[in-house]
Amino acid sequence: MSRAERLLDLMQNLRRRRAPVAGSALADELGVSLRTLYRDIASLQAQGAAIEGEAGFGYVLKPGFDLPPLMFTLEEVEALALGARWIEGRADQGLSRAAGDALAKIAAVLPPERAAVLDWPTLLVAAGAQAEAEGAALSAVRKALNEERKLKFAYADKDGRRSQRKVWPVAVGFFEQVRMLAAWCETRVAFRHFRLDRMTEVAALDERLPRPRRTLLIDWRRAEGLEG
Repeated sequence: MSRAERLLDLMQNLRRRRAPVAGSALADELGVSLRTLYRDIASLQAQGAAIEGEAGFGYVLKPGFDLPPLMFTLEEVEALALGARWIEGRADQGLSRAAGDALAKIAAVLPPERAAVLDWPTLLVAAGAQAEAEGAALSAVRKALNEERKLKFAYADKDGRRSQRKVWPVAVGFFEQVRMLAAWCETRVAFRHFRLDRMTEVAALDERLPRPRRTLLIDWRRAEGLEG
């Protein structure tokens, strides 16, 4: 185990506890000597970790403290950046802005050499082919999902036939070329899937979902054979 991994394990161990824990107990759990533990705690404190306590008393991580920069490896930073940039090019305006803001917050707490990965990425994401109408639909769909409300919209099937739908939204699947809503359809009395680029006049209703979205998600996974 590298020193960075050992320090992270120590931080995670302290995070799980609400009361001070003896240094000897921490050392045993982490498989290090007491001397090494004291040195690691001093190192974390020097980096700004709010660890309170001392030898003979015990140690506790002050509530509300965020993990220091060592929580992200180089590969983790690359993964987060790749995911955020994929979202920026394939989601509605609000979600795209949130992805950019998240990257900015991550960059603010990273050491300079890792923050540079965000400015000079090794992994690039091609621009998405999302239509403006799809972005508008996604915004309303996310509102209905987050607030657990019914959704209504006009829908055109693959043959161009149009219908009015009222659904109980479950989740949105982001595929390479399309975004797909999984929902319980009141018209078909069954779970159905709707392409966002075929949805118009999309609006979240004031009506609450008859069942919690989590329950609907479980039922949808069962209906699709995704469980068991």
